[in-house]
Amino acid sequence: MRMRTAWKATLASAAGALALAAGAAAFVWSGWYDVAATRQHTQAVYDLLEQVMRHSIHARAGEEDWVAPASDARLRGLRLYEAHCLQCHGAPGVAPARFALGMTPLPVNLVHTARQWTPAQIHWVVSEGIKMTGMPAWRFRLAPHEIDEVVAFVATLPTLSPASYQALAASGPAGDAGTDGPTEPDAETWPVDRARGLTALQQYACTSCHAVPGAVGSQPAVGPPLHGLAQRKYLAGHLPNSPDNLVRWIRFPQRVAPRSAMPDLGVSERDARDMAAYLLGPAAD
Repeated sequence: MRMRTAWKATLASAAGALALAAGAAAFVWSGWYDVAATRQHTQAVYDLLEQVMRHSIHARAGEEDWVAPASDARLRGLRLYEAHCLQCHGAPGVAPARFALGMTPLPVNLVHTARQWTPAQIHWVVSEGIKMTGMPAWRFRLAPHEIDEVVAFVATLPTLSPASYQALAASGPAGDAGTDGPTEPDAETWPVDRARGLTALQQYACTSCHAVPGAVGSQPAVGPPLHGLAQRKYLAGHLPNSPDNLVRWIRFPQRVAPRSAMPDLGVSERDARDMAAYLLGPAAD
């Protein structure tokens, strides 16, 4: 009797699992879900995604202390904010760029963010980005001290009226925001990090043209696949394949092959070395 009961329970569980799988497959293949940006998620889906994001950031940023930069960092952070953040997030009395007004999800107003999040959590978000939102990982685009300066400015947004923002924006020299880039002065002395190299390949959008081993995505066929790169004799058709030459090809493709469609993506020395180490390693075979 017990065996019969257990067998029935197993069959019922299997039938339930099959029904669930069939329902999920029908949902996907029917095209019922509207992916248009003009159709918002339901409130329940939005709330679920919001809670997942909040708990994820809290778990990773933690409550560690964030050391604010020097007192003059706010103005330098403003210049960086104007160059890289204003287009999506706007500022007190300043609208985002027109393209950002229709993004889904809509980029948040950072006055609200500065009220809700600690500087350490904001620093983590700026550095690492948030998937499925369009928010990039700025640690591949700005130097560490520049990220600190952006966070220092964002933390002051709730204190700024439109008039005080305009006054601050008009004060001091315009500067040359973001010229440092993410490269450390001693980039060549850093030990290569192959795992970071895969992340860099994705962060520089290499996966928009190439199928990259280990990278999740659509596996495009615009450029040649990058599997087994270590076995190739030449790069760009004529450059002997070596780690240093691959770094050169990644950073300055138009110099190596002027007729190539591969653009100069502004890859830093450190990032290129990590990318080359990944592509020439065993995981990329």
